[in-house]
Amino acid sequence: MNKQFLKAGMLGLLVAGWLSQAAMAQSDPTGKRRVTSTYAITNATVFKAPGDPGSRATILIKDGVILGVGNSLSLPKEAKIIAGDSLFVYPGFIDGAGTMGIAKPKDVERPKDFVSSNPADEIAGITPWRSASDSYTAASTQVDDWRKAGFTLSQIVPDGGMLPGKTALVLLGDGKTNNFLKLNTALAANYRSSRGMYPATLAGVMAKFRDIYQNTSLVLDHERLFASTAGVKRPQATPTQLAMMPVVQKQLPVLFSASSELEIRRALALQKELGFKLILTGLENYESVIGAIKASGTPVLIKLQVPDDKSIKAQKADGVTESTKAQYARVKESYDKALKQAAELEKAGILFGFSTADAKAGDVQKALKAMLDNGLSKKAAFAALTTNPAAILGVSGLVGTLEKGKLANLVLTTDTLFKEEAQIKHVIADGYVFDYEIKKKAVKAEATTAKPEPASNAVTVEGLWEYTSETPAGSSGGEITLKRENGVLGGSITYDDPTGSGKASAPIKNASINGKALSFEFDVAAGGMSLTVTISGEINGKSMEGSLSVPQMGSFPVKAKLSSPSQAN
Repeated sequence: MNKQFLKAGMLGLLVAGWLSQAAMAQSDPTGKRRVTSTYAITNATVFKAPGDPGSRATILIKDGVILGVGNSLSLPKEAKIIAGDSLFVYPGFIDGAGTMGIAKPKDVERPKDFVSSNPADEIAGITPWRSASDSYTAASTQVDDWRKAGFTLSQIVPDGGMLPGKTALVLLGDGKTNNFLKLNTALAANYRSSRGMYPATLAGVMAKFRDIYQNTSLVLDHERLFASTAGVKRPQATPTQLAMMPVVQKQLPVLFSASSELEIRRALALQKELGFKLILTGLENYESVIGAIKASGTPVLIKLQVPDDKSIKAQKADGVTESTKAQYARVKESYDKALKQAAELEKAGILFGFSTADAKAGDVQKALKAMLDNGLSKKAAFAALTTNPAAILGVSGLVGTLEKGKLANLVLTTDTLFKEEAQIKHVIADGYVFDYEIKKKAVKAEATTAKPEPASNAVTVEGLWEYTSETPAGSSGGEITLKRENGVLGGSITYDDPTGSGKASAPIKNASINGKALSFEFDVAAGGMSLTVTISGEINGKSMEGSLSVPQMGSFPVKAKLSSPSQAN
């Protein structure tokens, strides 16, 4: 640290007295109503976007918008404080395509003169003029379940037939209003054929889609001709054609549900032939068509679930023929490939997010863990929950990262996101705070032949650490001494004296260790003033990597080595 470093940090001192007053407030835990619309999450470990290593910061939100993320924010007196010292904050998760809160429409009564080979569009499940907003209920228990799993925004898809209607973006905030962010964001399409009438097959659905698209194109051509030429008969469009026009004009994408290889290939073929914007959703078995998806440049939404492993568990080890063993091997190979599909999407560089349709909110962690265990990186999984769906849905300017001016959609966890021990403690959606009960997770019983893990394998934190940090002012370093007294973690740190007089020392304060995550603060004194610096990082063995956060300067990488462990460890 030097004079340049200190000068930049001094700006943060102007708000120090006021911060202590705001720290006495409490947050509204219900989320059902707002006592205030202003909240501050203080001193939390914040991950602003995928790839961010995380740093200590305070987040200020008001009226559903993020007003700031940093260490020197001026907090208004009405702000309710959410103490984030032991919490980890992430952008709220985004559901690329879901059916939460969506009601099934009533079946249309068939007329007496019904002709199965040429039914009316509404009877045949062709209702592109409908909107998901008409059948959505914010107070649905499904909405509660997915919000509890960390989701704060969903593109809801209407239920119905081949073309059930338009999707909508909805915030999972106040249960008394429907919180629509955007209406008519895509046209939902699928291969759901109508029973006992045309189109009744996959091929029939493709033919009908092509017919609607091309007839709509002809109507648009006719309208242009009518507008420019006298004496031309006025064009007339059906409700289906009117609703299809934004798709033909490439103003609205088609959200095509296609789970299998065959369905995916057919959707890609239609897009190539007709030229509309395409988003594939509901993907389940797609390993063999990843190359075709990449070549088309189509973004995808994969199901947030893992394939059923019942057939694997049912396999017998003894008393089976060689042909049965070969069949078992093929089933196992297919299952293993399915688990690796998400990682293959990442490897191919395909933009992908998740769809919650047909998935269970309680299985989110299980599904993510299976993908991570089979090659998907944590950065890619984080992106698939946040920035990727934001980009696919065209709302990156509003959601997906934690930045000033974006919507107040956040997830607060008890540990880093993909750790098995991590639990969601708070979800903030559209600025509404929802608190959830944290349960102590049961430790799985070990087999009787297993030896208990020795205490020496626990994280070693007490002792003498040697650290280095890189800041714009150059490299600096010193020693960190950590020790417990009466059960409280504390100690001291040495650093380069800002006055240039060698090393200075300061006591460590607000130290905490949560699993492998260590954080603490210390004050740098100079000229009768002080600057609070925060160090946070993750301990792995005798090494620690993390960040050093300085008010008005930001966060910088810090590394430390345990050179002399305490005998108390």
